[in-house]
Formats: sequence, structure tokens, C-alpha cells
Amino acid sequence: MKSKKLLAIIAGVAVMLPLAACGNKAVATTSGGKITESEYYSSMKQTSQGKAVLQQMILDKVLQKQYGKQVSDAQVNKEFNSYKSQYGSEFSAVLQQQGLTTKTFKNQIRSRLLLEAAVRHYSTFSNDAINKQWKNFEPKVQTAEILVGSKEDAQNIISQLDNAKGDKFKEFKKLAKSKSTDSSNKSAGGVVPAFDNTSSSVDSAYKKAAFKLKTGEYTKDPVKTDNGYQVIYMVKHPAKGAKSAHIDDLKTQIVEENMNKQSFMAKVVSKVLKKGNVSIKDKDLKNILDGYLNPGSSNNNGSIGTSNANSGSSK
Repeated sequence: MKSKKLLAIIAGVAVMLPLAACGNKAVATTSGGKITESEYYSSMKQTSQGKAVLQQMILDKVLQKQYGKQVSDAQVNKEFNSYKSQYGSEFSAVLQQQGLTTKTFKNQIRSRLLLEAAVRHYSTFSNDAINKQWKNFEPKVQTAEILVGSKEDAQNIISQLDNAKGDKFKEFKKLAKSKSTDSSNKSAGGVVPAFDNTSSSVDSAYKKAAFKLKTGEYTKDPVKTDNGYQVIYMVKHPAKGAKSAHIDDLKTQIVEENMNKQSFMAKVVSKVLKKGNVSIKDKDLKNILDGYLNPGSSNNNGSIGTSNANSGSSK
């Protein structure tokens, strides 16, 4: 399935530019003279991008101090490898398109995980909250898809599956490799990352159709999504089971949903920053955090700490 930008999982995490440099060392020389670090810094701090970088750097520092023990290198590497596996041979190209390196992308993953730890700390897991989450709960399902440009093409694929003898999934993967227009997964037979009911990066029509399928079933009608028409195969749809067996899953879903609520995130960022005892030394930037320390004020542009933290691809 076609993915949104790789950074959709950490939207709002700023690119780490060298804003803090402030010496007289030249960062560039020209026939008209040199550009010093202090000149560069003075120029950058006046821009919205430069301010966003500083805001994010401050947030990362205080989050690391407060929640760093809860985010290990192993967690960061696991998430990184999951994206690397998802994008396959295209991964390096996708990173390059986003202006990222392995190091900077891992830094952004760590930033998101730290923020997630803070959101978990401030989330409520009362019986009422758990019961409410349970009503819409769907366990993570594994699907495969074939994306085409027209309803007729999708219907033809469904007909071929209906008439196929033997292993339907084997035939589905064969058709995905030859017919799907989704280059991100066709070589893998259309198999896509698992998702549940809280996966905001997944097209709602795709989710609705997928959750109706049992393991081994495929959609009998083309599914219209933002990317085109899709045929969906359910590789694995676990039974919902008892609520008691999914308490940890339900808590995680509550956290994920809270990370998609701008008002909730603004309050979390405010509490984290206040606890971090931040002191801005540059008088020109002294008000840079006012909007975040006082959520709801007119100065809050929402550029940090209000990210969509869900991973996975959009369909």
C-alpha cells in the first residue's frame, strides 16, 4: 500500500539544524567575504524554522532527562529496522528524499518514543477508559493488498481469485507482483504492516473492509481508497478474545489516540517543559516557549509535541 511521507509517524519533529553555533569560525567563504557561525546563528534565529529547531532541541533535552531511561537503543533500532524492512530496497532513497540519514532518522524515532513515554505518563487508564476503548477494539491484523487504477481492474482480479484452484493466498501474491501498481510492496506479494483500529495512517475505507474479513478471506468487491481501488486479502485476523487478555493493548491504544489529540499533547508538552526548568539565555528568543508553557495562547503554533505518533503505512 502506498505510504505517506516516512516522517508521518513523527510529524512535528524538527530537522536538527546547527542553530546553536555562535563563534566566528567561517561556515562559508565567498569572493564577497565569509559567513561566520555568529552571522549564521543571528540569521537563523529570526526564522520560523530556526525557532522550531530550538524548540524541538529543548523539548528533546527535557524529555531525555525525564523519560530517557524508558527508551532504549534496542527500541529505537527495532522501530528503525521495521521501517527498513517495510520499504525494502527503496529505504535509502526514501531517507534521501526526506533529507535524512540513518543517524538523523534514528534521532527522530527516539524523539517520538520519548514523547510517547511522556504521553503514557499523563494518560488515564481508569476502568471507564479501558471499557470505552474495548468497545472499538480490533486486534492487529495482517493483510495484503493489490492496488489498481480502476474498479474494473480490481473486479477482474477478484474474478481471477474466485476462479483460482488451490492456495488462494499464493495466487493473490502472484497477482500482486504482476498487477499491483503499488511499488512499495508488490515484490513482497502485497503484504503490508499490521495495523489495528487506532492506526490513523491507514485509510478508513481500507480498515473498515479489512476488519470484516476472516483469516483466508479476500474482499469480494473493490475497495475505493484515496490511492485507487484495492483488493484486500486477510492474512491473519486474530480473535478479539477476552478484554482481560488485552489490557496492555488497550492502554497502548489510549496512548496512541492521545498522541493524536492536539489539546492533550499541548498540555503534556507544557507540563514537561515546566518540569524541565528551561531558561532561555538569548534575549531575542526569551519568549520562544510562551505558547507551549501556556497552551491555548495565541502564540502557540503547535510545531512541537503535537505529532502523529502512529507508525505504519497509509492505504
